[in-house]
Amino acid sequence: MTTSFGTTTGTLTPTDPKIRFQSFTGLKSSNSIALTRNLRVFPLPFCTPTLIRAVSTPLKPETSTAEPKRSKVEIFKEQSNFIRYPLNEEIYTDTPNINEASTQLIKFHGSYQQYNRDERGTRSYSFMLRTKNPGGKVPNQLYLTMDDLADQFGIGTLRLTTRQTFQLHGVLKKDLKTVMSTIIRNMGSTLGACGDLNRNVLAPAAPFMTKEYKFAQETAENIAALLTPQSGFYYDVWVDGEKFMTSEPPEVVKARNDNSHGTNFPDSPEPIYGTQFLPRKFKIAVTVPTDNSVDILTNDIGVVVVFDEDGEPQGFNIYVGGGMGRTHRQETTFPRLGEQLGYVPKGDILYAIKAIVATQRDHGRRDDRKYSRMKYLISSWGIEKFRNVVEQYYGKKFEPFHELPEWEFKSFLGWHEQGDGALFCGLHVDNGRIGGKMKKTLREVIEKYNLNVRITPNQNLILCDIRSAWRRPITTVLAQAGLLHPRYVDPLNLTAMACPAFPLCPLAITEAERGIPDILKRVRAVFEKVGLKYSESIVIRVTGCPNGCARPYMAELGLVGDGPNSYQIWLGGTPNQTQLARTFMNKVKVQDLEKVFEPLFYYWKRKRQPKESFGDFTTRMGFEKLHELVDKWEGPVQSPVRYNLKPFADKETYEAMKELAKLQNKSPHQLAIEVIRNFVAAQQNGKSE
Repeated sequence: MTTSFGTTTGTLTPTDPKIRFQSFTGLKSSNSIALTRNLRVFPLPFCTPTLIRAVSTPLKPETSTAEPKRSKVEIFKEQSNFIRYPLNEEIYTDTPNINEASTQLIKFHGSYQQYNRDERGTRSYSFMLRTKNPGGKVPNQLYLTMDDLADQFGIGTLRLTTRQTFQLHGVLKKDLKTVMSTIIRNMGSTLGACGDLNRNVLAPAAPFMTKEYKFAQETAENIAALLTPQSGFYYDVWVDGEKFMTSEPPEVVKARNDNSHGTNFPDSPEPIYGTQFLPRKFKIAVTVPTDNSVDILTNDIGVVVVFDEDGEPQGFNIYVGGGMGRTHRQETTFPRLGEQLGYVPKGDILYAIKAIVATQRDHGRRDDRKYSRMKYLISSWGIEKFRNVVEQYYGKKFEPFHELPEWEFKSFLGWHEQGDGALFCGLHVDNGRIGGKMKKTLREVIEKYNLNVRITPNQNLILCDIRSAWRRPITTVLAQAGLLHPRYVDPLNLTAMACPAFPLCPLAITEAERGIPDILKRVRAVFEKVGLKYSESIVIRVTGCPNGCARPYMAELGLVGDGPNSYQIWLGGTPNQTQLARTFMNKVKVQDLEKVFEPLFYYWKRKRQPKESFGDFTTRMGFEKLHELVDKWEGPVQSPVRYNLKPFADKETYEAMKELAKLQNKSPHQLAIEVIRNFVAAQQNGKSE
């Protein structure tokens, strides 16, 4: 068996009789440079459940002899031999599930254990796998592989996530190794897509060939490589230690190995993470000025490339401390926007990132996982103290933040020129779920034209590298599968997002993905009732629990599951995702949503300022006034109709449409207009675009 252990420690082979690791003596304080030199000797641990319980660790000055309280997950990590044991044994047992420790450890490998919550009685266990695709890049070969795996081992669908990755649901334990190894052997990886380490690094998905976009994508890939685990546990478990390491840029290797300022664990298989990895998940996004397709302020670290007048990259602005997760009715947990840390020159970005990660690693809470994200460390310390500590790991002072233009949300839907003579086509995918005829058609197009694809942070798909001559046939076949040009998609759907929630997510309190189609139709019906135009829209995001995977706290209207068939309503986000929403109402039953929506949208139409978004309107009006309007609502004031489109030629047609409309909870007029709109869209998409 060959085991990969990264560039700093070389490769261990079965002929090595023993391996030495330094004993654990606590995490390093920000100003300590002393290192322990106690060594313990362990038998080679790969063929037995012998545990490595310590690694080379910087010394923390002892202030108390009492052992600090740690969460159960911290103990699982410490005893796991770098995220191997007992998972490497559990995957071979006859049971359909894995034990508690392995359930936590498999997250680091990119998987969650789940069961179908729609079923009663015996639990039907399966596993969700999530890929790692920096910047959303998916090679042709990997897309076709994931498409095959969904049919052969999953539930027949692929899901595009809000972090530019695939999720593959419904994999049985007995098939895990086959599926994992197939992904690895086809240009993919799930390593670090979940767990207490750096997750997928976001970047604008548009394949523009400009200096700005290419540099942002390259930076995202380098950061992802820098923070990829090095100890080989992933390959040991899923491909029996076979190496699939790709070549890394020399600047990444240099930055990872540099320990000039005490960021590393010397002689450890995990020079940045050690045995304990990070206290919780860690999220990073990279973008260019104005492009907020990545929800930059919601990440632990937000990196913005700064360019000179000639478009040459000069350095980076860095935001820190964003994060969405919270717990209902615990005000000590909260969503938070990133704030300005400072600016670093172009060549320093990897060192600055590593310094921030080391600060969170050594100082983030490990006793209570509700408070373990970096946003709580910064909220506790304040940005000045946080900056001072990071600068000790960085070895330099941060320069002042450079001024940036206004942010814009960019979807990249529709047809665009890449800048190299080719085209790309952004496709709206409702809630990121690819299945049925859409899945079959996408595969045919991607396979026939040998296209690479990219996943966007809004759960959409971009087909890349399309020749001009292919545009018309691709447009026609996609339209026939329901993948329409964005002008023919309801504007409410274009910016809406939902997490999967029921039936497979163990954290879900109520519906999200399965519930949002009906919610959007009901919002559209309210829009029509109060006189808002079809072209008008708001950002709606729905999650089944308060963890916020679909980033509902940035939405103009966020619905967060807080009970069976019940939502907490959040208002006040902005279309460009730069303002945090706030809680407006608790425990609104799904059947009562119109009682809240109608007055809000009615008064937005009548009392808004020119071009004022719904989110800005709710903030300006204030929640006290909005509550008053909702409480006193008795229905819209009917104004005289100045014109009326009469789509019915005879009474029989009207009566038939009326019966159909009842089944869909619509008026005959609403259903008729929808039918006409869809017919026109289908006709238009049959022509060249």
